Amino acid sequence: MNHAKTYHYEALDTEHGPVIVEGPLPSKELNKYTFNEGLTAFRPAEKQFDAIKGIADFDEGRIIIARNNEEIIGYVTYLHPDPLERWSEGNMEDLIELGAIEVIPKFRGYRIGSRLLKVSMMDDYMENYIIISTEYYWHWDLKGTGLNIWDYRKVMEKMMAAGGLTPSPTDDPEIISHPANCLMVKVGQLVPETSVEQFDKLRFLTRHQYRQTGR
Repeated sequence: MNHAKTYHYEALDTEHGPVIVEGPLPSKELNKYTFNEGLTAFRPAEKQFDAIKGIADFDEGRIIIARNNEEIIGYVTYLHPDPLERWSEGNMEDLIELGAIEVIPKFRGYRIGSRLLKVSMMDDYMENYIIISTEYYWHWDLKGTGLNIWDYRKVMEKMMAAGGLTPSPTDDPEIISHPANCLMVKVGQLVPETSVEQFDKLRFLTRHQYRQTGR
């Protein structure tokens, strides 16, 4: 698979200054910017910046950023699923995961998250992928937003919809361990039916394995 990447951007003004949402960017471009110290949802900011620069240079990796002048204040990542997850079984080249999305609190309220997803999907090549996002309530910033689990999920679903991702059923044990968790999916228009069928098996892998054992 070619994994072609085409740069797109969107600009907006905020009371905190101009914001550019752009990408996908390679690590050499990311190195031109600083990384806001408040981007710590997944690991310390310095380590997270190193992580996204690594992802940016994967063949399939995509990093879309939101920056205020020369400082990155938000980002979204796309890459093949983690080898330890069920979604990596079958080594599907056309399956990528929205692995992380984060915006610093100062710039929340400007739909930066939705804009990151919107710019991501401006690249026509994204229609060649099945794109997933595994949403677990324990990763959500409930304290910082002041929202309860269900209100946060509504906000999250609305944001994901900006990228065309919608909730999809699965029997993945972690996802079904709490009713607020969910699998979000977008199937690109150019994805072959064989890949859709393979992905459907992954969505219900537990059921499929159960049938294979004859139990």
